Amino acid sequence: MTASESVLRDACAADAAAMAAIYNHYVATTVISMESDPVGADEMMRRLADVQGAALPWLVLVDGGVVLGYAYASKWRARPGYRHAVESSVYVDAAQRGRGLGSTLYRALIARLAGRFHCVIGGIALPNPASVGLHERLGFRQVACFTEVGYKFGGWIDVGYWQLHLPASPSPEMSA
Repeated sequence: MTASESVLRDACAADAAAMAAIYNHYVATTVISMESDPVGADEMMRRLADVQGAALPWLVLVDGGVVLGYAYASKWRARPGYRHAVESSVYVDAAQRGRGLGSTLYRALIARLAGRFHCVIGGIALPNPASVGLHERLGFRQVACFTEVGYKFGGWIDVGYWQLHLPASPSPEMSA
């Protein structure tokens, strides 16, 4: 099936094991995540509850009951002055990459954030041409690069930050 035939919905606790399996591929085999230990379903449920408890979106793309990928927003920083900015994360099942699912998830996430937040920030462990391309196709622009800020698999990792200003941003005096 294509992304257009899949179902995009809010994530729920029943999705936690599938989301953990998707995420753990990236933990074990890439520097996309700086975590070094696999995440269990219970931990993924806790993370989901934290995001949704903060009234932020966490979406899943499902096909025939199978989670193909997920996307969510989290607070950029804890201080109140940062309440208009969020950080985005998008993960697609490795076997499903190259089908446009990441774009589908990201566009839906951005639509949910528009009107509520001023900007979205995406952090990318570099090099990662696929993620850079995705962000830039969606209108993000690179605003920073921290060199050798991460360390994994015996090497230093640079992390770049891409930012997207959202349409219909709330007034700075409004609480997000």
